[in-house]
Amino acid sequence: MAEAFHLGGWGMYPTLVFGLLLLAASVRYAVSPERRFVPLQISLGILTLVSGGLGFVSGTIKSLTLMGAVPPDARWLWIVGLGESLHNVALALALLILSALAATVGAYRISQMSPAR
Repeated sequence: MAEAFHLGGWGMYPTLVFGLLLLAASVRYAVSPERRFVPLQISLGILTLVSGGLGFVSGTIKSLTLMGAVPPDARWLWIVGLGESLHNVALALALLILSALAATVGAYRISQMSPAR
């Protein structure tokens, strides 16, 4: 995991911070489901995904920009840079999945507290 974090570059840090905030909000919602936490979860989820996407795009741009300095027989190396950049998206998706699981528990609990129709 540490190697993947290192390979992802600077974009991993904001993705991790926003993702951990999302996870904390989702766990809080699972423990004590209140509707006021839903907009927070949605906005943090979007922020986490967009942050991972930004890390991916900026890493891909860097990889493709440096292709001019690479010898012609090694031009395929941009694929390695692309793979490294995808670590940002993978981290964002992993944190989103964990948070969605916690939010699902909260949604189930809140549905059980509602009066039956």
